[in-house]
Amino acid sequence: MNFLNEMHLKIPALSINESFARGVVAAFCVSVNPTLEEINDLKTAVSEAVTNCVVHGYKDNSGEIEIWAGLTENEIYIEIKDFGVGIADTETAMQPFFTTKPDEERSGMGFTVMQAFMDCVTISSKQGEGTTVKMQKKFSIKEEQNA
Repeated sequence: MNFLNEMHLKIPALSINESFARGVVAAFCVSVNPTLEEINDLKTAVSEAVTNCVVHGYKDNSGEIEIWAGLTENEIYIEIKDFGVGIADTETAMQPFFTTKPDEERSGMGFTVMQAFMDCVTISSKQGEGTTVKMQKKFSIKEEQNA
C-alpha cells in the first residue's frame, strides 16, 4: 500500500505518555482533514490501546511501546505494540468486561471501546513476547478537500 505519510514513535510504557501518544497520532492525520468526531474517535482508541500496554502488557515492570501509523488520502492504519507479558487468549481478552485486574476496578472494556471507534481492530499476541493491536479508520471525504 502506498501511504502519503508514515510515522514511528517509541515511548516508555508510562501512564503519563497515554495523552502524548493520542495527541501525536491525532496531529499526524490532520493533513487529510478528518472531522472532529473522527479525530476524537481516533484519540479514544489510541488511548485505550496505550493504556492496555501500560496496565496489562508490562504489569509492574517498565518497558517500551512502539506506535506506527500510515496515512492515505482517507484512511489511517495504526499499530500499537508492547513487548511485555502477552495475552494467553485474545478471544477471551476481547470479550466485554473481561479484565485481568478486577482488584484495580478495571472495567474490561478497552478492546470493546477500540472496536466501537475504529472500522477494524485486530490483536495478535504471544505470551512472553508482547501484544500488537492493529486498527484502521476511514475518514469521510469533505467537499472542501475535493475543490
